Amino acid sequence: MTYQPAESGLALWRRVADAIESGIAGGKYQAGTRLPGELEIAEQFGVHRHTVRRALATLAERGLVRAERGSGTYVEAQRIAYPIRSRTRFSEIIGTSGREADGRLIDSSVEPAGADLAKKLGLKANAPVVRIDMLRQANRVPICVGTSWLPAERFPAADRIYKTTRSMTKTLAHFEVTDYRRAVTRVGAALVDAADCAALDLRPGSPILLVESVDHDLNGDPILTTRARFAAERIEFVIES
Repeated sequence: MTYQPAESGLALWRRVADAIESGIAGGKYQAGTRLPGELEIAEQFGVHRHTVRRALATLAERGLVRAERGSGTYVEAQRIAYPIRSRTRFSEIIGTSGREADGRLIDSSVEPAGADLAKKLGLKANAPVVRIDMLRQANRVPICVGTSWLPAERFPAADRIYKTTRSMTKTLAHFEVTDYRRAVTRVGAALVDAADCAALDLRPGSPILLVESVDHDLNGDPILTTRARFAAERIEFVIES
């Protein structure tokens, strides 16, 4: 039967890639197993082989599959083990998994803290905070979008420092915060919204994992609160005590 995609405006190769990725995420194609051949996939979706090749190349770039010459295309182990602990550092966790970590500033501003945000950071209501919106990647694959808030009086222009360092740990070190600890972590789940869908390169309606956290310096003073949205199909949280 010829595949009839509902989203007619989407490029053919992307439809094929999305369908295969959905099959991987849903367990149809297990890690380590061989995908059907290019001709079989082309017949299934009613497309040319070059369309299938582009779809598979895109999935390979994202680390979801790997091509073995003379053998076929295989499903890679997908999810990165991501420990949640008192000292949680994105770069260290991704580096330990054998991948290259990277961060990128998406947007930033200085804004007044609402009641909830002020409480988390130990500030007076409407005290100025630096908001940093960032994208974090592993081997150039989007892993999470995060929004962090820092007290503006203690961390002036923290967004400009982050833009240069591309690391929150290095940004805090610039302000002589050489170590800090996770005081609160709350984990939840949701469906991706339009903005995060584009940033994380996900299909509309994909699940995401939400992590809301507060970090303290070694004196116990709150320095940072973050709301991170992780691509659920690329991360596996490990809760450590």
